[in-house]
Amino acid sequence: MPKEITAENFEKEVLKSDKPFAIDYWAPWCGPCKMMAPVFEKLAKKMAKVNFGKVNVDKQAKLAHENGILSIPCIVVYNKGDEAGRIVGFMSEDQLKKRIESLI
Repeated sequence: MPKEITAENFEKEVLKSDKPFAIDYWAPWCGPCKMMAPVFEKLAKKMAKVNFGKVNVDKQAKLAHENGILSIPCIVVYNKGDEAGRIVGFMSEDQLKKRIESLI
């Protein structure tokens, strides 16, 4: 299950993580976000070498703004504290897995 990421735990959980970290920036009113959620959660169970987290942009607007989130769903992959890349919009489990793997 992806961990809830907030402004309070972002640095400790994401930037200081010893493993790559994929964060799904989403909102409850976003249709494509609702479609992406089960795909993201399946990968979280399958990809042990990556940590997974979710940021609700409505509740964490400042964190989303600080990280330049302009469109959702937006999955940002961090590696060793740096942003490795972004994946915007819905995609299949296979496509998402390949994109994440290419960024770590």
